[in-house]
Amino acid sequence: MNSEFHTEFDALVEKFSELLTGSTSPELVEKIKIWSVYNHIHKTMPALASHWNQSHPESRAVIRSLYEEVRKLNLELKEKNQKLEEK
Repeated sequence: MNSEFHTEFDALVEKFSELLTGSTSPELVEKIKIWSVYNHIHKTMPALASHWNQSHPESRAVIRSLYEEVRKLNLELKEKNQKLEEK
């Protein structure tokens, strides 16, 4: 893969982060990458995700808090957008 692809893909993930959470901070974009990969693994290979969760309970807690953070930010963004539409 070339550097142009990496730049374009990073822009895609950054936009995804913005649309999902309202933020494009580098830290949050990295969290969204991890959240997205884990979410995909959890949906496509649930046995693998379950095995990993059992083998790595501390990391499972990190993933869980990440899910909660993304969900909270997404709900806040939806509420903000809904209020703007009502005006």
